[in-house]
Amino acid sequence: MKAHPQVSPVTATLAAPIDPSRRRFVEGLAAGGALLGLGAFLRPAFAAPPEGTRIGMAPVLTGTEFDLTIAETEVNYTGTPRMATTINGSIPSPILRWREGDTVTIRVTNRLKVPTSIHWHGIILPYRMDGVPGVSFPGIQPGETFVYRFKVQQAGTYWYHSHTGFQEQTGMYGTIIIDPAQGDRIRADRDYVVQLSEWTDEDPLDVFATLKKMSDYYNFIQPTAGDFFRDVSELGLGKALQKRRMWNRMRMNPTDLADISGYTYTYLMNGTSPAGNWTALFRPGERVRLRFIGSGTQSFFDVRIPGLKMTVVQVDGVDVEPVTVDEFRFGPGETYDVIVQPKEDRAYTIFAQEMGRSGYARGTLTSRPGLQAEVPPVDEPEWLTMRDMMGEMGHDMGKMGNMGGMQPMDHTAMAGMGGMHHARRGPGALPVRHARSEYGPSVDMRVDTPRTNLDDPGIGLRNNGRRVLTYADIRTIGGPLDRREAGRSIELHLTGNMERYTWSLDGLEFGKSTPVHFRHGERLRVILHNDTMMTHPMHLHGMWSELETPSGEFIARRHTISVQPAQRVSFLVTADALGRWAWHCHLLYHMDAGMFREVVVA
Repeated sequence: MKAHPQVSPVTATLAAPIDPSRRRFVEGLAAGGALLGLGAFLRPAFAAPPEGTRIGMAPVLTGTEFDLTIAETEVNYTGTPRMATTINGSIPSPILRWREGDTVTIRVTNRLKVPTSIHWHGIILPYRMDGVPGVSFPGIQPGETFVYRFKVQQAGTYWYHSHTGFQEQTGMYGTIIIDPAQGDRIRADRDYVVQLSEWTDEDPLDVFATLKKMSDYYNFIQPTAGDFFRDVSELGLGKALQKRRMWNRMRMNPTDLADISGYTYTYLMNGTSPAGNWTALFRPGERVRLRFIGSGTQSFFDVRIPGLKMTVVQVDGVDVEPVTVDEFRFGPGETYDVIVQPKEDRAYTIFAQEMGRSGYARGTLTSRPGLQAEVPPVDEPEWLTMRDMMGEMGHDMGKMGNMGGMQPMDHTAMAGMGGMHHARRGPGALPVRHARSEYGPSVDMRVDTPRTNLDDPGIGLRNNGRRVLTYADIRTIGGPLDRREAGRSIELHLTGNMERYTWSLDGLEFGKSTPVHFRHGERLRVILHNDTMMTHPMHLHGMWSELETPSGEFIARRHTISVQPAQRVSFLVTADALGRWAWHCHLLYHMDAGMFREVVVA
């Protein structure tokens, strides 16, 4: 986490604010950000024969032996050439297609001037093959070749990316598709990867430095006078003033849904900007499988295809009971496979708007080359609610309309609220307790009445008139891998200070913390309690996280679990993987700022 390769020129500082006219670049270039000199790799999906199945846009590598070369490649997404970090010269990196039960050998050669690494996200393997520098191996030094070798023990849709510095932000991510040994239960006539990510012309080091100096620098969606007058009409003058006074006292922004916005990001679908319009073909009546992969560095995406229902059939590489929806949200690290069955001879827009509503990625699913569908407007951004900030206490106060009761919630008063303990029902039904380490400058809020419900789609998706997927809808086929009860519980609080842009677990940034210890073979319950106003996609390496309901019933097997603001979730883990593992927020800048722990299984 300490190595930060510098792969592009310094392009922005606080002395040179982002030009609002940059909005014209949000959709990128019509060429789709083509890699210079690599036109053969970057062709639309409809370049495949109509009767064939094409996966994604990147080159597809199959078999058991793979050679990957990491280097710098010039790209142009906005009209300004920049240097990207690529694998075999493409963004996204090559699609690796494996078969369950095979042993794969991947030779990775580093042609950069700095160290690098590849982490196989969600893959169960020996810890020395996991690819996290300083935890599971030393990293791959310039000029070296590291050989990854392991047996493939699972099937489904996964992905891989650098775990060194900010290389993932500069283009180093790709797809893994593992074919089941016994044949795929999911039937489809066509099969496409839809990998979502972002690009910035700024050096990620400068982005990070900017966030440390001014955490809301990229947030141009701020409360306005119009919002205030709207509150006056709905709440009355007194409560409208109290509401605004409350947020000012807390020094928090109710529109701060994402740290980085479309003012520096161009949102990509399979490495293609919105103007580039990644395109895939179908024949009316066919079943089309879309493998959505959340490779965004900092972005949650809300995905829908206007005019088409999506049936979710796999989550995080694991088959689930089919559930049909209009829309779903997913974050960095998560994967969702859906089936669509367009019956009309027309085009449909695959629309993925960023959670903060500052931009979108888009592509086209069409029956004939050249057809395009209307791109829907981005939804209006919504404010965080009292429930997003305070959990059940905020929900109760919101129902009472008691805005005045929020006055004590400035930072000084919040420090005194840690003594409030409220009994909770469900797994680990213990009073909420905050570690002593949470009472310090790295923590600016604590939640004493967290909500535990899993049926909330999240801010911006509630009651929008569409059928939106929630975690409560996701049910893994076949149940848990281990039916033992948990022998003990471990609780960690997701913590941060927005003004300082520090992120941590239990108030301790990585480097100030000690490892979490699992006993080999034990079954344990993990409780994650979000004391912040942001959603954190938490990824535990090397072991499955079996999400459960508040009453302790198994829901789904996951490798990444997004914990919403003021929410408390629990899952069971079987510590069957000896070694040293990473456990972190998959928002890259949060991880680098300290929301990271080492897990030791011994």
